Amino acid sequence: MALDQQLLEILACPEDKGPLLYFADEDRLYNPRLKRSYAIREDIPIMLIDEAEAVDEAEHQRLLAKADAEGIAPTFEA
Repeated sequence: MALDQQLLEILACPEDKGPLLYFADEDRLYNPRLKRSYAIREDIPIMLIDEAEAVDEAEHQRLLAKADAEGIAPTFEA
């Protein structure tokens, strides 16, 4: 199940307060500025800094390319 659009419009990275990229098919929210990924479990975003997963450069590039190819926009405009 996809996250509600209204929720997505207010979700921000807990560390830098910036917008995120939502990858529904991977159950994750991604902050490309900090290269951190936040899991979504049972339709609940886990927005804890300590729970975030660091992303290496190869994965970062893959996610950016996927967002570009699929037209995935940030959760809000900063």
